[in-house]
Amino acid sequence: MTILAQIGLYVLAGLLIIAGISHFIRPRFYARMLPLWLPAHKFLVASSGVAEIFLGLGLLYAPTRVMAAWATIVMLSLFLIVHVHMAVGNEAGLGLPKWALWLRVLFQFILIGWILTYTI
Repeated sequence: MTILAQIGLYVLAGLLIIAGISHFIRPRFYARMLPLWLPAHKFLVASSGVAEIFLGLGLLYAPTRVMAAWATIVMLSLFLIVHVHMAVGNEAGLGLPKWALWLRVLFQFILIGWILTYTI
């Protein structure tokens, strides 16, 4: 792995771990993003936070890296439901303009592409 790829891996893992921890620091913030038709908002916020932390750690450990990368891709794909819901319905847009909400959707695809580089 090149030094640039290794730095990218640490940045990506750090982002996941920090995002996961923030689910426990600001759970209401994340719960407000969820569509009303999804059940158990508290559970979903907490479990996604745990998943982000463990997947970030899994990316750092070479034997679990590929599995963690694929699992992160699945998780981010599921998160697309929330991001698209916010961009389309904007019931929980958190005061963000439409273009910013759609930028978040685009960013999910960029993250997925970035993580794909660690599945090989």
